[in-house]
Amino acid sequence: MRDLPSNCDPQQRDVLCSGTKMFLFWCLPAFAFALGFFVSPALSTVLWTLSLGFMGTLCLLNASRCGRVHCYFTGPFFILGALASLGYGIGLLPFGPSGWEWIGNITIIGAIVFSAIPELVFGRYRRNRGDEL
Repeated sequence: MRDLPSNCDPQQRDVLCSGTKMFLFWCLPAFAFALGFFVSPALSTVLWTLSLGFMGTLCLLNASRCGRVHCYFTGPFFILGALASLGYGIGLLPFGPSGWEWIGNITIIGAIVFSAIPELVFGRYRRNRGDEL
């Protein structure tokens, strides 16, 4: 994990602390993901791959930008979800007839767990070494 500069206010750099950015970067992709439960498998493949890939990439960028702890966990998790959605949607992953349900439910549960628990344990932002003295 990268250390933050000592003059950095993580909350000001956190994309999740801006209402407009949070809506654009989190709520809209989450809505697209939710739509994937109600559409054809082909459209689910597109919606889930794009929304999870976008959210995962944004989480990783946010982690490096402000040190938001849960983003270190949700970023890779969402990218894995995007890859699983793509792989299942194009027939590479044999998850059976309930594959979309499995991917969707694991994604929702994982998003909740990885968003809450790491910050309960480690705090909201990663501190730089100078703050720990």
